[in-house]
Parts: sequence; C-alpha cells; structure tokens
Amino acid sequence: MVLKLDDITAQIRQQIESFEAPIETADVGTVISVGDGIARVSGLANVMATELLEFPGGVVGMALNLEEDEVGAVILGDYEHIEEGDIVKSTGRISSVPVGEALIGRVVNAIGEPIDGKGPIQHETFYPVEKIAPGVIERANVDTPVQTGITAIDAMIPIGRGQRELIIGDRQTGKTAIAIDTIINQKGKDLICIYVAIGLRQGQVAQVVALLEEYGAMDHTVVVVAGASDPAPMQYIAPYAGCSIGEYFMDKGQDALIIYDDLSKHAWAYREISLLLRRPPGREAYPGDLFYLHSRLLERAARMSEDNGGGSLTALPIIETLAGDVSAYVPTNVISITDGQIFLESDLFYAGQRPAVNAGISVSRVGGDAQTKAMKKVAGQLRLELAQFRELAAFAQFGSDLDKSTREQLDRGLRLTELLKQPQYQPRSLSEQVISIYALTKGFGRGIEVDKIQEYTNNLMAFMNSNHPGVGQAIEDQKMISDDIEAALRAALTEFNQSNGYELPEK
Repeated sequence: MVLKLDDITAQIRQQIESFEAPIETADVGTVISVGDGIARVSGLANVMATELLEFPGGVVGMALNLEEDEVGAVILGDYEHIEEGDIVKSTGRISSVPVGEALIGRVVNAIGEPIDGKGPIQHETFYPVEKIAPGVIERANVDTPVQTGITAIDAMIPIGRGQRELIIGDRQTGKTAIAIDTIINQKGKDLICIYVAIGLRQGQVAQVVALLEEYGAMDHTVVVVAGASDPAPMQYIAPYAGCSIGEYFMDKGQDALIIYDDLSKHAWAYREISLLLRRPPGREAYPGDLFYLHSRLLERAARMSEDNGGGSLTALPIIETLAGDVSAYVPTNVISITDGQIFLESDLFYAGQRPAVNAGISVSRVGGDAQTKAMKKVAGQLRLELAQFRELAAFAQFGSDLDKSTREQLDRGLRLTELLKQPQYQPRSLSEQVISIYALTKGFGRGIEVDKIQEYTNNLMAFMNSNHPGVGQAIEDQKMISDDIEAALRAALTEFNQSNGYELPEK
C-alpha cells in the first residue's frame, strides 16, 4: 500500500485541528525560606486563609499568615527535603479532614490518615477543619445526661449532652483516667467518642488504645493522635480535626463526646507556630488571639434543636496546671469558656481519694438539668452533707471535745467520702450509684467502719442484683425513684442489713 503525500498531510492537518489541549490554571508560588516547619512563599496572590498548599514530594501545607507580598505557611509533614526556590501550588481547598462511620474503631493522625496499620479508610466525605459554631437559635437546652460511670461526677458535677466541662489539675492526678472511664462507660450505649491526644508520648497513646480495646470501647471510639514527636502544626490542627469528625455524627442526629487531651500542649504548639511566623507575642509569649484559639473550638460543642437534627457534641477539654495554679493564662481562659470544671487536687490524690475530685471547687453550670430524677433526688442530700462535713472537719481539727451530733455528722461525712472512692476502669451504672448513695445518706451505713464502706457497697450490690434485681431495673428504666420503688428499696436495704448484722437507721 502506497501512501500519497497529500493523504499524509491531510491526516496530520485533521489531527492538529481536532486536538484540544486541556487548559490548567494554578496559583503558583516560590519558597523564599523554610525551617522549623514554617515556609515563607511568594507569588500566591489569590490564596485563602487555612487553604491547603502542595509542596514538592506530595507534602501538604496550610496558609496561616497572609501578608502583603508573601504567605507564611505551616508544613503538615516532613519538610527536610523542601528547599528555597521550590514551586508551591495552591489547591483551592480549605483545610479539611475525612469523616464518616468508617473512622470508628480506628487511630488516625491530625489530617485523617490511618496510623494503626489496619489499611486505608473508606471515608464518606470531607469536613472543613475550621467551622463557625452553631448559633443560639439552632441550639436546644442541655437536659440529657452523659453518664460517666464515676459516682463523684454523676452525683455532684453532672455532665449533659452538648455541655463543655473542663477537667483540670496538676500532672499525674488522674485527668486522663476520668476521660478513659467515661469512654469505657459508653459501651453498648448511643454515644460515639472521639479521643484527641495532643503532645502525648507515643507510648502513652498506645497504652490508652490498648486499654480501650481491652474493655471493648474501641467499637464506639475514634482516636486522633498528634504526638509529642509530631510537628507543632499537626498538634495545632488535631483538636479541630477531631471536632469536625464529631460534628459529622452530630449533623446526623447522633450524640458524640470529644475529649481534648490536653489543651495546654495545644496552646504551647500554637505559641511555637505563632512565634516562628513572627506574630507579636503577648502575655507569657502567647499570641494575642490565644483566647479565640480555644473559644472557637469549644463553642462548636452544642446540643442541636429538633429542627436542626437533634444531635449533640459534648466536649471534655483537659488542662494541666502547674502547682495547682488555676489563675495562669491558659487555665483562666478555658475556665471562662466552659460550662464548669472538674478540679482534681494533688493532696486528695496522694491521700488516697481516687478520683481526686475536689467537690468544693468543682462545679457544673448546667447542674441538675443534666441529671435523671433518681440521681437528683439522692445527690442533693449528698452534696449538702459533704459540704457540711468539710466545714465541720475544718473546725474539728482544733479540738477533740465534740458533741454527739457533730461526731455523727463527721462519721457520716467520712463514710460518704469513702463511698466516692472508685477503682479505675470500673464504671458504675445509674442504679448502682443511686442505690449506694441512698443507702448511706439514709443511714443504712451507720456503725460500719470507714474502711469497710467499699466492702459494704459491693456486698449490697451483689445482694440487690441476686435477690431484688427488679429494683435496680426499675431505676434504670424509669430514671426516677417513685414511692413504690423507694418502698421496695428500703425493704431490700432493711433485709440486707438485718441478714448481715448491720445497724438500721434511726426512725
């Protein structure tokens, strides 16, 4: 077959005419300088705040400082191969994180990538990392409890769904333990948990994940990790990423709980980034917008109205104090943002009071609204008696000559304090809490030695579960103590005390 020159020319002309080159436009800039996880880039004229930038080698960065002739960006990953003169592309995409049901039971980093070795995650969609908090009209009243399983908290410092309750105390006082117990207590319930580890050692995080797996709590938990060895930008973005994951469940009408462990290290990471970006330092070298850093995060926790899906996101931020100083910059900021605080005291911890909750300083600004009627009925008396006990104990140390009623009140206070001690990873159900508090506040624990109170309550619960299971079940179902339930409970307590030789309360 002989091809003519005219035919070849015609074919080439036809292909040239039909060729359509895809036009790609990209906002491109050049790295001016790079170091300590911060890159200064020129030429990105149309970049947006918190927009993702693409650096060489597939590394992603985020634009934070938008200056007149350059952009200050934080690099979310390894930056050692990035050099001056490298090309940077803007992606047109605001910083976002993958969300969805598939994240439950997984451990991810601050940008949603799995780090647990269990393979890729089939996420459903992306949520922006930064989001404006719901307005007042979109919210509903906080009136449904989050049962932590810790008697001292559920009875005196109740947490409601949609609340922000701060856990604050010195290091090694049991802050993370309260968070872990709360997550474990949600097993088999309708609360999705997100645990955000900020600046923790990898060993600590591995220990937390192992505990959650051991107690079957990873089935309803997402763990977001920005460890101590991760760059400061990853630690900065981690709580916002975790919050976005929680908001996905809230938007679906579900209830979610998020724990930020801890926001002190988050503030340190943000201070580091801000100083490297040459932002003006303020008090304690923190930048001027430190309050806004945490307020815009914690305000995203909310209980939505029925018209807006009826979901909720409850936040438990953790703050570490130094030598019990709650008046430092970061603690005072977060105290003023949250709806109350659980204060853990070193002296109580070392004295054997675990959890080391100081009921005098701790407060829940939602109060009884977030308690069941059953708990409200027995807990009001508990808090009052403990307050009177603390007052009497302060005076009793000055003299030993006390009248009979004062001695009895001190004895009751010591028993109630002992009741609030609780082993770790052993959350108590609502009925167990209500029955044990009722027994001691109504005088069924009279005459029992203080160090035998835990044994008494354990034996009591075993007796109730085997001989009178209907009483506990009725409390769980009705969430209140009706006259019939109270009569049955008193009869059961009387039977238990008589069969074991314990004193009965005075009539």
